[in-house]
Amino acid sequence: MKKRLLSMLMVGLMTGVMMMGCGDTEKAAGGDSADAGNDTVTEGQVYKVGIIQYVDDASLNQIVTNLEAQLDKLGEEKGCTFEYEDYYYNGQADSTNINQIVTELINDEVDILVPIATPTAMICQAATEDNQIPVVFAAVSDPEAAGLVESNDAPGSNVTGTSDALNTEAVIDLMLTQDRNLDKVGLLYDKGQDSSATAITDAKAYLDSMGIEYVEKTGNTNDEVMLAADALVAEEVDAIFTPTDNTIMTYELAIYEKFIDAGIPHYCGADSFALNGAYLGYGVNYATLGVETANMVSEILVDGKDPASLAVKTLDNGTATVNTETAAALNLDYEKIRDMCDGFVEIQTAEEFE
Repeated sequence: MKKRLLSMLMVGLMTGVMMMGCGDTEKAAGGDSADAGNDTVTEGQVYKVGIIQYVDDASLNQIVTNLEAQLDKLGEEKGCTFEYEDYYYNGQADSTNINQIVTELINDEVDILVPIATPTAMICQAATEDNQIPVVFAAVSDPEAAGLVESNDAPGSNVTGTSDALNTEAVIDLMLTQDRNLDKVGLLYDKGQDSSATAITDAKAYLDSMGIEYVEKTGNTNDEVMLAADALVAEEVDAIFTPTDNTIMTYELAIYEKFIDAGIPHYCGADSFALNGAYLGYGVNYATLGVETANMVSEILVDGKDPASLAVKTLDNGTATVNTETAAALNLDYEKIRDMCDGFVEIQTAEEFE
């Protein structure tokens, strides 16, 4: 588990100054803490932000980088400090680790928890049912189906955040435009990933409505994902679809050449898949998602907004990212799908975004 060492700054109590229970946040003398709609803060106010990343992959790394940068920017603008360096953890897709991390952050009296990806958000939700520490999640594909919120418009509790909900039908439409003879699609995902459940259900229904055959293969370890990839190649599928699945994303660099060698394009629910060798990634801009998540953190901590009524932020997801090296290897003309997308990015294979 990657972890930045935690440190505690012990501040002596001074006469006439009361310290808040969470975050060592000072109240102005004779005044109250920030109320709803009030974006003024006491100069030098410090908020402790606990960030828990589910796993190390290019998309989630983008979120963290931009989340932290935006928190720094907002801190300068609002005259406060969002302290996150000592409260950032990567759970490495291990629920036991993540539970321990969340417990430690709560013991450290952070002012807010920022879980990145659905499994991490669900652990934070369970851990804050009693203490009601605000939770602002990032990159949760279906917050309602995961039970994180009562509704996206009115979350109803201490949990809200940003969603990377995927337009599954749009991805399949890209497949059909790219290959008019498409008649068998492979569905590659981790059945234990809540982020994949809705998208896979939607994909099956849409393919059924068009009479297109599909083959499902799943895995949640390196060996299982490799075997699933081999099985789809053996099934001679015409294309493969993977939603915003963090498990498959983690292993994309290990499987993309299998699909190229078999002449099978891999269509996925995030740009990081394309970065790691898949033919096409379609969905939200994860850098923007990080910025919007930071904005929501500030709205709650600084402006005093209530998570229960702060609507989940869902970004437009009409951006396609094409790996031009993979396209060339598959002899695919991606110009025919360019006009179907709100945004279009060309990229080459790499491990991380620059």
